[in-house]
Amino acid sequence: MTTKLRPDAGKPFNPNGNAQNMSFVRSRKQQRIVLLEATPQPVELDLAATALVVVDMQNDFLHPEGWFAARGVVSAPVTAVVPVVERLTSVIRRAGIPVIWLNWGIRADRANLPESFVAKARSARAPTYAEPSPSGRGRVLVRDNWGAATIDQLTVDPSDILVHKHRLSGFWDNEFDSILRQRGITTLLFAGVNTDRCVFSTLQDAGFLGYDCVLVEDACATVSPDFVRDAVLYLIRLLHGVVATSDAIFSAIGKPDPAPLPQTKALERSAP
Repeated sequence: MTTKLRPDAGKPFNPNGNAQNMSFVRSRKQQRIVLLEATPQPVELDLAATALVVVDMQNDFLHPEGWFAARGVVSAPVTAVVPVVERLTSVIRRAGIPVIWLNWGIRADRANLPESFVAKARSARAPTYAEPSPSGRGRVLVRDNWGAATIDQLTVDPSDILVHKHRLSGFWDNEFDSILRQRGITTLLFAGVNTDRCVFSTLQDAGFLGYDCVLVEDACATVSPDFVRDAVLYLIRLLHGVVATSDAIFSAIGKPDPAPLPQTKALERSAP
């Protein structure tokens, strides 16, 4: 059987002069295949089907006046990766790869959060989700409040995509999966905090949903002990994908500018 194509295939068709047919033809991206050095083995990536997911780089987790700080969490291990994440997002963006910020952004009324989940996050030193922030600026991790905003030390470009979540995994009860599938994304690079919590939970669910996963090791961090981080890296290499470095990413997609690592301003205390 021979299929005949209209000479104007892909263009709007108007047989009657007063109605316009719709088209189900979607453009196909040209593949951009590169080899990425990773562990336990190198992998081929199609950059045209890849996105960088940056998890939870927010005031309530990293700022000295945020929620974690009020709980007595020492933020130095996680703030140390800020310059790496800034450089990574910049280079990824220049390579034409989408940057997606995956941030906590819960409802102010907590209507879709289980009470046990809310209670687990409460401590004697600090409030829990959606309660008044210790900083005096809004409420803890509520969407559009100060605590849920990405820290000022990171550049969020107008071309980037922001997705709000309200679980450790970024794939639950929101639009994240739909956004990725609409863009033909099949491979996810992961950066952000905390490696063993929201990053790992999201990476696991991504694998369960059929995405291919790369953890960018030096662009992720956690406030948990080293043995917890090491266990997560072991499980990712064994079961869930591969682990790579930002330098390996740069080598695969093209060298970044020869300028030194950006010097981001310190996360200093400031008045509300």
